[in-house]
Amino acid sequence: ADYYQLGFNLRSNIFQGGPLESRSLMKDSYTPDVIQKAIRDPKNWHGRRTDDLGRWHQKNALNLNLQKAFEEKYG
Repeated sequence: ADYYQLGFNLRSNIFQGGPLESRSLMKDSYTPDVIQKAIRDPKNWHGRRTDDLGRWHQKNALNLNLQKAFEEKYG
């Protein structure tokens, strides 16, 4: 019975999704000049430094994407 009721609700568009305009707590909390002056350091992520394993995973993901692009282009 619950399964059919869920299907009916989905077909009736009762679950209409999230808001069309997204909001950010940081943008709501600070003025625009503070956000523009914020320094983004990729090696220091939320106070945590990127270690060798993280850099290896990043390079590995780039390598896999490169291999996939070569295979698509050259077969």
